[in-house]
Amino acid sequence: MHDDPQKREITNRRHFSFRLNFFFFVVFALFSVLIIQLAILQFVDGPKLSAEGSRKSTRSNPIAPIRGNIYASDGTPIAYSTSTQSLYFSISPDFKTKNNTEALEIANKLVKVFDEKGDPEKAMTVDDVIRQMDLDFRRNTISTPRRIKSGLTLKEIAYFMEHRSEFKGIDIIEESVRNYSKDSVAVQLVGYLKKYKGVRETLSFYKEKSEEKDPLYQYTEDEDVGFDGLEYMYQDVLRGTNGLKQYPVNNAERIIGPMEITNPTKGSDIYLTINQQVQMKTEEAIVNQIKKISTSGSRSERAEFAKIGYAVAMEVDTGKVVAMASMPDYDPNIWSGGRISPEDYDNFKTVLSNGTIREVYAKYETEKERNRHPSSLVPPGSTLKPLSVLIGLNEKLFTTSTVYNDTGLFTFGKEGHKVPIKNAGNHAYGLLDPAKAITKSSNPFMAAMVGNKMYEKYKGKAGVDIWDNYMKQFGLGVLTGSGLPGEITGTVDYYHEAETASSQSALVRAAFGQQARYTPLQLAQYTAMLANHGKRMKPQFVSEIKTSDGKLVQGFKPEVLNTVDLPDAYWKEIETGMSQVSVQGFNGVSYTFNRKTGTAQSSVAGRTADNAVFIAYAPADKPKLAVAVVIPDGGFGGWGAAPIARQIFDAYDYEIGLKGVPGKGKDTANNSDAGANGTDGNAAQ
Repeated sequence: MHDDPQKREITNRRHFSFRLNFFFFVVFALFSVLIIQLAILQFVDGPKLSAEGSRKSTRSNPIAPIRGNIYASDGTPIAYSTSTQSLYFSISPDFKTKNNTEALEIANKLVKVFDEKGDPEKAMTVDDVIRQMDLDFRRNTISTPRRIKSGLTLKEIAYFMEHRSEFKGIDIIEESVRNYSKDSVAVQLVGYLKKYKGVRETLSFYKEKSEEKDPLYQYTEDEDVGFDGLEYMYQDVLRGTNGLKQYPVNNAERIIGPMEITNPTKGSDIYLTINQQVQMKTEEAIVNQIKKISTSGSRSERAEFAKIGYAVAMEVDTGKVVAMASMPDYDPNIWSGGRISPEDYDNFKTVLSNGTIREVYAKYETEKERNRHPSSLVPPGSTLKPLSVLIGLNEKLFTTSTVYNDTGLFTFGKEGHKVPIKNAGNHAYGLLDPAKAITKSSNPFMAAMVGNKMYEKYKGKAGVDIWDNYMKQFGLGVLTGSGLPGEITGTVDYYHEAETASSQSALVRAAFGQQARYTPLQLAQYTAMLANHGKRMKPQFVSEIKTSDGKLVQGFKPEVLNTVDLPDAYWKEIETGMSQVSVQGFNGVSYTFNRKTGTAQSSVAGRTADNAVFIAYAPADKPKLAVAVVIPDGGFGGWGAAPIARQIFDAYDYEIGLKGVPGKGKDTANNSDAGANGTDGNAAQ
């Protein structure tokens, strides 16, 4: 059957019209979708994409902030930062470090400019410049710029900027430099700085900082950061926040517009409880006393091995530490730039740590010789006897009227294996009540009436546990709560003695100050507890935090860590005993004081070292200041350590006032020789 041509044409025409309409419809739909997408892109996603594009075309570099200052209690700066222009030297890939001809040429040219344009007080020699170049990479990697000189004068800056092409590898950089008081005030407490890149992997605190996302708080590689002491403890407070350098770049990373700078925010300032004058007098007193006893012509008062000394002065009711001395000390400016030379480190490594909170040894040529001498961590010796009496009274082992006959000897242990406990010099003191046992520092009394009776009451390890609990309540064998980085708890040996010998031996020996070693800060906190009748105060080192323009950020209040409640009669008993202890150096004082001497013995490399320990508080009736002094290898506490405490009390009385009136009770007695009325006379044996 043949189709009608006319009909076929009509049908084809209809199909074409349909296809054409369908095509136009599809095109219309596609354009509609495109228009809608363009609208969404412009009005919905536009601001977001614009910001993203801006971000990609902008580069930001952080500007490290200027570090806050550290002030003594009177506002004298101890550690402070200054903005300065420094000259840096970078070792280029083609620089010949093995042949120092090129380095000498640069050094000579630099020294010539320094001499002509620089500050005469900051003059440098060619050797100084070569040393700062660190060509043997002892302090830096090859890519690290070396600081040659800080504090450039305007003339130096102008000359180097004008003649930049003549000095290969030289750059002038504005930076913050940390300065420390030339008086070296409490340097181990204050601490020092190191480069961030050198400590971020060794200290977890800084490792966490490396994950910081906020550019205001990100650390720069060459930034100086706190590494020890208060510089580390208050790192976040002192640091401040970054500034930012922002500049637009093209796809080739070339700057295509003006730079925008957001200035950094300076860190806050901290004001210490340390009184600069009391601190300096404390440091001076330790140095002079060590010199005196180590060279004394009197055999009975000579401590030839005395080389180091420590003292802490703490306010009884506030916990404020007004002096903390670890001697010898050093000039912290050796850390300028966050680095120290190997030579300086070798010279000062034994004094970098704070011996009032850590174990520190004196400097000796060999490790073998060093091990023949005690560290800063010594037994409390007889200074523990007031606490021993308090424990005995509270445990009802005796009363304030109990009398013990001190024959000069107490023995304990099995028959045939009796262990003798004697007084130093084999003294026998006769009839003693608890107060007089403190005054005479009777070892047999403490061993028999406290240690042995504790053993008989509790038997076995239970008595040692109770003893340990008393120690910890009085801050001995636990952290003081100071928060200082690296503080130790001391060492406790009475548990080891209980396991290897007997609980009886552990308690008997612990009762007169052996079987444990404590830090000077712990002893000061313990002394303050004796003075305030049982309140363990948190040691405070910072009284205020302020912004750089003087606005108060944070103040500090006294904090009681724990209390020990005992009857007034018990406190009165130990005060009576402490008020009559014989010491040197306190004749003619205008204030009353309670005290206890100690001659703590420690066995080191086959010899017995006598360590001078002394605790005291004043005034006796209304205690204001507690002091602890430790002189390892210093002999008897009555003449080896007590005269130092006298000078601390005098300085505090003059500067602050033991009775609340500064300077009114200035003592004029000869501190070095006055009051040679005996010693404690008892080495803890």
